[in-house]
Amino acid sequence: MEMDQIRLMIEAREDQWLSPRAARSSESRGRPVPEPPDPVRTAFQRDRDRILHSKPFRRLKHKTQVFIEPKGDHYRTRLTHSLEVAQVARSIGRALALNEDLIESIALGHDVGHTPFGHAGEQALDEVLRELALPDAPTQFRHYEHSLRVVDILDPLNLSEETRDGIGGHSKGRKDLTAHDGEPTSTLEAAVVRISDRIAYLNHDLDDALRSGLIAGIPSQFLDIGQSHGKRISAMVSDVIRESYDQPAIRLSPGMLSAMNELKEWLFENVYLREPHPAIQVNKAKRVVRDLFLHFLEPGQLPLGFVGPQGAIDYVAGMTDRFAIATYQRVFIPNEFTEILSEIP
Repeated sequence: MEMDQIRLMIEAREDQWLSPRAARSSESRGRPVPEPPDPVRTAFQRDRDRILHSKPFRRLKHKTQVFIEPKGDHYRTRLTHSLEVAQVARSIGRALALNEDLIESIALGHDVGHTPFGHAGEQALDEVLRELALPDAPTQFRHYEHSLRVVDILDPLNLSEETRDGIGGHSKGRKDLTAHDGEPTSTLEAAVVRISDRIAYLNHDLDDALRSGLIAGIPSQFLDIGQSHGKRISAMVSDVIRESYDQPAIRLSPGMLSAMNELKEWLFENVYLREPHPAIQVNKAKRVVRDLFLHFLEPGQLPLGFVGPQGAIDYVAGMTDRFAIATYQRVFIPNEFTEILSEIP
């Protein structure tokens, strides 16, 4: 059998099985730099594999999700968050007969532009860029925009336009989900990932907050969604599937939409922004990122290959938590102090 026939058979299966509303590999809008098709893999399989094997994706294992440098092996990182988003999104996509390969490529790539220390690092870069208003530099930092810069320029993967659109449009920040968030701005698969990102982090951040002892229990109104971590995810996923089946958009029932928005706000007030912890740790992390960025703005400080304000953004945003801490120590802490600290029990 000719190798090209394998890809063609997979594309033919997509035509037979997928929903008429699903994205088809054979109809992809192509890549920024045209290249011949792979003989075995479809366009979206190829995207997924390129992301999975990339260095920016591997670095996510040492980037904060919520808890900064947690003591314990079971807390989520940006890497495990991305895997959980992919699992949730693929479950929804399969039930709706959408393209799982496209869903997975978007989900795995959606956070590759995240800074060290998660949203704390993102806020620090955003604040200092707005404050300085540097010429020839962005005036804000958004991790989803930087994710596209990573896969397009810093570690160019030449992904399909469908995957790129999904990566660039996945984030909602703290804003409430609305009925419009499931509307396909590019593909239904991208809309699935956008909703799945919220489902994943609401549940795993709640789970990690319980594990850490930061919260003593779950308010009764959220137990109504489900009595356990798995049952809450299942309830949300089932609601999406039920409301979206054979529909032109990805939907949630009014009751579930309201419950998820309420849970999100509760997490912000009781976990993400809670005083004194983890807000104190967040402020420390923001100071590390800010100081490193200002340091690398100085002439001659950036390593080879990074230039100017954009280079400082790229270099600092690409750091893992531990590399940022080690760099901060090297740049700002005298060697003698480091030796003294190492001797303290």
